[in-house]
Amino acid sequence: MESLEAELARARELDETELADAIESIGFECTRCGACCKGYEAEESDCHTTTEPHTATIFPDEVRAVADAASYDWRDVARPMPYGLTTKDDGTQTGETFEWALQTTSCGDCTFYREDEGVGRCAVHTDRPLICQTYPFSVDLGGTTQPMGEPVDQHGAVRAHECEGLGRDISRTDAESLAEALKKRAIRELTEAIGVRDTYRPISGESVVVYDSEGPKRQDGRTIE
Repeated sequence: MESLEAELARARELDETELADAIESIGFECTRCGACCKGYEAEESDCHTTTEPHTATIFPDEVRAVADAASYDWRDVARPMPYGLTTKDDGTQTGETFEWALQTTSCGDCTFYREDEGVGRCAVHTDRPLICQTYPFSVDLGGTTQPMGEPVDQHGAVRAHECEGLGRDISRTDAESLAEALKKRAIRELTEAIGVRDTYRPISGESVVVYDSEGPKRQDGRTIE
């Protein structure tokens, strides 16, 4: 297994032209269906459907960018990624995790998702996180995250995940913009992973700890000294 530093070097060497070629070959146009912004059905039986919350990764600087742009508090924007946490019967959580996720509504949808007559939009579109800017694409590198939805196509290093907008014509300009954001995201994810590793120190006495590249934090984004 390659080190995170080696993967980061590979990410920095990604050819944006090749990424754009791959995106153009796959094809994509956002249909504003909102599927990537909503909670998803995780389990279904004869009598009910269980909905898992939307889980899109957001970096600490991205949380602040959204909060500053729209006058939100940290917890309005982000929540601890649920992986590694245990939720008690009263709704409180315990444990530790290593990422932040976009905040969700009681229905499990992204808190910034809006819908009007079946057409979706993002309330913080200009400041949305890189994972939202680049969906349904990801880069196939170790140490990078994969968004919600199974990969359904791959050209070179570019993976395409489940989305009804795939296969549609895309302009070269839009493909290049996506390629630029995709490379930026791959570099940012690996830089974050290295930062988490290098700043990690075990914390006790807190119900929930989120370890990010800036050090351990509480659920409200405050650093634990």
